[in-house]
Amino acid sequence: MRESMRSRPPTVQEFVLEELRRAVVSGELKPGQPIRQEAIAADLGVSRVPLREALKILEGEGQVVHRPHRGYMVAELSLPDLLEVYRIREILEPEAVRSAVEKLTDTDIERIIAAQHDVEMSSAQGDLQAMTVANRRFHFAIIDACQMSRLVRIIRNLWNATDAYRSVYYNSAGNRERVEHEHRGIVEAVLRRDAEQLIQALAEHRAHAVDALSAIFEPAVEG
Repeated sequence: MRESMRSRPPTVQEFVLEELRRAVVSGELKPGQPIRQEAIAADLGVSRVPLREALKILEGEGQVVHRPHRGYMVAELSLPDLLEVYRIREILEPEAVRSAVEKLTDTDIERIIAAQHDVEMSSAQGDLQAMTVANRRFHFAIIDACQMSRLVRIIRNLWNATDAYRSVYYNSAGNRERVEHEHRGIVEAVLRRDAEQLIQALAEHRAHAVDALSAIFEPAVEG
């Protein structure tokens, strides 16, 4: 673990949570790896208290698991879990998108386009962590515009639970190219303020990710 070079979030707990998320997404903390709380707290320069609170949040999201007498470890990647999360997103995100399209401002659209530019730049540089962050900004620049805080919070938690899978998906140059192409279609629907076109584009975007990840994880499950 290393302390982020970016400015710290408002609280120590948020800082620790952000760093743990980064470590999971980047593969620094690998699936099944025990989480050595004392070592991580020392590396981040924090006490065990905010670290424990951050781990409880990650446990609620399914990113880490707690085993009696063994402590916390990073959750193993699981195809059934992935499919469940994406199914729930399939149900919830269209509602957010329909509402968002009605409320999108020019500033929102500028954020969407800027985030997509960052996705493509990160992809070209092979920086998977930066691409993951930019991709999240891209999608939530749309979703946040719905102005339904509870719905957004639920969707955000679903995204948090699958960040590690997203990094696996981006490992393929072909998948990264597909993401860029699909994002352009999403931007086109946003510019037209066409809710149904946008919902369809996002559905295809999710489906392609699920298909690609299923092809990766199914052999391991069957074996």
